Formats: sequence, structure tokens, C-alpha cells
Amino acid sequence: MMFDNPLLFFICSLGVFNGLLVSIYFLLLDKTKRVPNFLFGLLTFFLTVRIGKSVYTIFTPREERNLWIVQIGLSACFLIGISLYYYLKSSVTKTKKIPLNWKIHFLILFLVILIVGIIKPYAIDTLFWNTYFVKFIYLVWGIYVVMSGFILKDVFNKLFSKKETCTTSEVWLVAVYMSNLLIYLAYIIGYFYFYFVGTVTFSFVFYGLVLFFLSKKNRESIFKDLPEKYSAKKIESKEADYLKLQLDTLMKEEELYKNTAIKLSDISVKIGVSSHKLSQFLNDNLGKSFATFLNEYRIEEAKKLLKENHKITLESIGFEAGFSSKSNFYATFKKVVGQTPAQYQKQFL
Repeated sequence: MMFDNPLLFFICSLGVFNGLLVSIYFLLLDKTKRVPNFLFGLLTFFLTVRIGKSVYTIFTPREERNLWIVQIGLSACFLIGISLYYYLKSSVTKTKKIPLNWKIHFLILFLVILIVGIIKPYAIDTLFWNTYFVKFIYLVWGIYVVMSGFILKDVFNKLFSKKETCTTSEVWLVAVYMSNLLIYLAYIIGYFYFYFVGTVTFSFVFYGLVLFFLSKKNRESIFKDLPEKYSAKKIESKEADYLKLQLDTLMKEEELYKNTAIKLSDISVKIGVSSHKLSQFLNDNLGKSFATFLNEYRIEEAKKLLKENHKITLESIGFEAGFSSKSNFYATFKKVVGQTPAQYQKQFL
């Protein structure tokens, strides 16, 4: 299969060229020396080689193709999945040094593809590759894509949770995973139907990630470690129960949630604990952020006002409950309750 479309060639080639630049940067030039950054460079490199092979195949007449280039591209495909898996794992676990078993894992897969390539080179045994081995390569790639999804299980739960908000770094990991999933599915489709689909998908996905990266706020956080959790220092249940009782009593008696400028440090002073300890309690023991903690009380107050006060505006109720703006009130209420304030109030009219 060969195409002669200048625009398609430009889109595909530009994606490959920029992918190569990104991989070179993270593999050789990145000064942070973070393990996830290096593995991201490795992932981008193998993807770029694979996509480059596709561009070469699509735009080169069959009789002029160098089959060694085809073999190199397919071999790189064999290592995309494991690169994705360990990139995500190293990011989630904040790996500081690549473990020996990871290196052995990589080495085994590399030796498999190398030995097969030497014993049965694509140029000599094309039938073996196209009939059996390419399917095996895609199978292995797919297995790692599925395993990578499990690595992000907690992040996906957080993404769809009404009580927690994902960090920019976590959103980036989801974006990288979904992009790789799309590329994989595109190649599966291309294997049976339209070969160029995978190549075009890579280019569009790559520039989608670039746009995400271009935001200064995103750029400063996506290649840094995810926030530390307090799991190793979890507050014991007896103390946690006492803190919960103190907090609940304080919030109900003084209605601190109605103060739009209230800070975590203000509350920590009132209950006699450090800001760090209160943050630890909220994040680890209660599994919620400070903002979510306050909004729960605000929502309950708003629900009470919506039931009892039918003559004041919805906006006024939001401000009375402690929300800083009408949009914040509406969005938070809908997210937590599942209804807009107006819909909720209507059932009591």
C-alpha cells in the first residue's frame, strides 16, 4: 500500500520529526535525571521509530523498500508497551532509581526481539513475521497497555470522583495513557483495514499532548513528582476519631465554612494541631482536600436554606452558605448533589 498525498506526508513526517526531538531531549539532555522523564523519552523514542517505519512504508513503493527498516520499526513496536508501563509506574511510585528487575524485564524483551530478528530476519522470512510474529508483537503491546491501565486505577477513580480533584501531573498521566491506547487501537484497525490510521493518529495525539504541555502551569508540574501522600504516617484511628469530632463540632458551632476566606491554618489553630497534621488527617484519613471538606458543610447549609427560604435568590443562598461566587456554588452543588440548586429547591415548593 502506497500513498502520494503531500499533506498526509507532511502531517505524518512532522509528527515523527518532533517525536524524535522530544525523545532525544528526555533521553540525553534532561538535566533533572528523573527516572520517569527518562522512561518517557524511551517511550517516545520507540513510538517514533514505529511511526517512522509506517511513514516509510506508506510513502515508499513496495519494490524500493528496505526490509531492514521495516524490521527495526516492528521491533521497536515490541518495546512500546513495556516503556509505557514502567513510565506510568515510575511516575505513580516516584521511582528514584530504575530497579534491577525492571532492567532485567527490559533486557528479556530486547533479547527476544533481537534473537528472532537475527534467526529469522524480516527480509528473508517475511511470511513468518506477517503471519505470526507481528500478531505476537501486537499481543504483547496490548497486554502492557491493559497492565498500564491498572497502574492508573487510583488516578482514574480520583478523576471520576465527586470529592477529589486530580493534580495536573495525574491528568497528564491519564492523557499519555489514553493517547497510547488510541495509537494502539489505531494500529489494530490499520492492521486489518487502513494502514495509515495509526500514523495519522500519532501525529494528532502528539500535538494534543504538546498543547497540554505548552501551558506554563502544566509545564512546571507534569514532569515533576506527584504530590507525596501521608500513607506511611497515617493518623491512628483513636486520634483520628477525636480530630473528626473536634472538627465537626467546631464547624457546626462556629460555622467557619461560611467565611469565604477561611484557611486551613485558621482551623488548625482553633483545634490545637499543626496545619500539616490537619492536612494529613483530611487527605489520608478522610480522603478529601480542604476545599472539599469545606464544601460539604456549605452544600448541607445550602440544602437547608433551599428547603426553608423560598423568597431569597439562589445566588444569595450560595453566598450565605459560604460560596465565593454563583458559578462556584452552582458547579459544586451539581457535582455533589447531582441536581442544580433550582432543581433541588423545586421539590420543596
